[in-house]
Amino acid sequence: MKTEKVVDHIVNWLKEYATNAKMEGFVLGISGGIDSAVTSSLCAKTGLRTLCVEMPIHQAESQVSRAQEHISQLKKRFANVSDVRVDLTPVFEEFKTQIPPTSRDEFLDLSLANTRARLRMTTLYYFAGLHRYLVAGTGNKVEDFGVGFFTKYGDGGVDLSPIADLLKSEVYEIAKYLDVPMSIQKAAPTDGLFGDSRTDEDQIGASYDELEWAMQMKEEGKTANNFKGREKIVFELFMSRNRANQHKMQPIPVCEIPSKLK
Repeated sequence: MKTEKVVDHIVNWLKEYATNAKMEGFVLGISGGIDSAVTSSLCAKTGLRTLCVEMPIHQAESQVSRAQEHISQLKKRFANVSDVRVDLTPVFEEFKTQIPPTSRDEFLDLSLANTRARLRMTTLYYFAGLHRYLVAGTGNKVEDFGVGFFTKYGDGGVDLSPIADLLKSEVYEIAKYLDVPMSIQKAAPTDGLFGDSRTDEDQIGASYDELEWAMQMKEEGKTANNFKGREKIVFELFMSRNRANQHKMQPIPVCEIPSKLK
């Protein structure tokens, strides 16, 4: 990958989009992970105002410290970067007191995890509306178009997606080029939505390197019959998630009314 040229391309794309939309900058959530660190750095390089928002909900201290380290570094390098912290833990806890009891315990943890992501999306759009900013998405290609590893109308609720055509390995290349803090480059990827130490690999069942391989095999028209052992397991896992999460990747279906009925 021509890293420097890719960075310049994304930065120019961001700036042109915001200018054409007559918006004044960008806002995004900073999690302490690689994707949000790279995306915020790219937004900062446009020279347009970039608001980094911390939104902890029972967040692990390691994630909080990485996010703060990155924001501090970014503010030193770019005068157009500002930050704000909104502790959503009490909001989340109050929400839980208001919902009725459920017997669907097998879905409860995931539903509450997605609720965290949607509270964050709502917070970002509050600031976007206040300052005429665009909400910048932080999803990469494997997450957004491979396995659908994001929350619909949570971290998937954005105005534009600067790194959604980059594989995770390519995001790491850009992170190195942009001097993202080493603590973030070395940290195991996690969405931090469950309040524990589980990583993305724990949740998905495969590493990003394996998922990138499976995505490439799918694009080449391969099927599970082409593989055996671990490769077969990973490919079937990728295909299963890809099929199940098409509702996230495709436009919202619209019921078209036949003209003869109007």
